[in-house]
Amino acid sequence: MTTFQVPKRMNFAAVSPQVFKAVLALDAAAREGLDPVLLELVQIRASQVNRCAYCIDYHTCDARKAGETEERMHQLAAWEESSLFTEKERAALALTEAVTHLPEGVSDEVYEEAARHFGEKELAQLIALIFTTNAWNRMNVTTRKTPGTE
Repeated sequence: MTTFQVPKRMNFAAVSPQVFKAVLALDAAAREGLDPVLLELVQIRASQVNRCAYCIDYHTCDARKAGETEERMHQLAAWEESSLFTEKERAALALTEAVTHLPEGVSDEVYEEAARHFGEKELAQLIALIFTTNAWNRMNVTTRKTPGTE
């Protein structure tokens, strides 16, 4: 199999270390209090939507370490059609897609379903995780950061 090499544009962390460190700090704060498996599912799903190969690779590795199964990760792209995800996970994934596709908005139905499964503090953390993941995706897609480079 021949692989296609996408040329990297820049090393963002080296060029803009203050911004990179700020996003790292935001990422650490967003993770507080969230279930490690759910956290990785959300990050993988946002990264799939944003087509960030680096982040998909990174978070599937972390998901395995957190105990996630290959079967669930394979079905994550079609989570709505899968019976492998809990109601709470489904609510988090629906919110992830709504926040990631923000021009379409976050409907009351999606928000209320997430609020039904997450307390206010946990929901705030989940929203922060989603927008932080989107920031990473945009940084890595724009600079063409490739899987396995770090």
